[in-house]
Amino acid sequence: MTNRQYLLRPVNPVFIVLSFVFAFLFNLMPWGTTLWIPDMVALVLVFWNIHQPRKVGMGVAFLLGLLMDVHDARLLGEHAMAYTMLAYFAITIHRRVLWFSVYAQALHVLPLLFVTHAVPVVIRLAMGAPLPGWQLLLAPGIEALLWPLATSVLLAPQRRSNDVDETRPI
Repeated sequence: MTNRQYLLRPVNPVFIVLSFVFAFLFNLMPWGTTLWIPDMVALVLVFWNIHQPRKVGMGVAFLLGLLMDVHDARLLGEHAMAYTMLAYFAITIHRRVLWFSVYAQALHVLPLLFVTHAVPVVIRLAMGAPLPGWQLLLAPGIEALLWPLATSVLLAPQRRSNDVDETRPI
């Protein structure tokens, strides 16, 4: 497998919105109290903040966080604060992260995802909630493992070939 460098086409804003809609729908699934389920909104958010920081920023992160807070019926602002911090740190390191391979990018994104999961826990602990189990630590790891898949799926529309091949049906 070769490491080919693509000249990416501009991203379609509709595709960005659709990726957030599908990630949000994944988070709406009735998983119950399962702690190790990955937060797909956080994964897609960190991806677009690294690859398109001018199109997806902290305002989008805050709004998505409010939507997740309303969905989870949690204290209003838990996810909003976590997602806003995630967006800030992702935008801060986005130029450096893009120099690395996809697997090294996953290692750079892992601490950001861990902080995203830790912020609501710290807020709930401050409000008197009990400490959740160790399974909570699995979610950021699973999200980091999903980073190469998310990168290939979310960059696929931008990697279209510039060469026109008359023998191709599409």
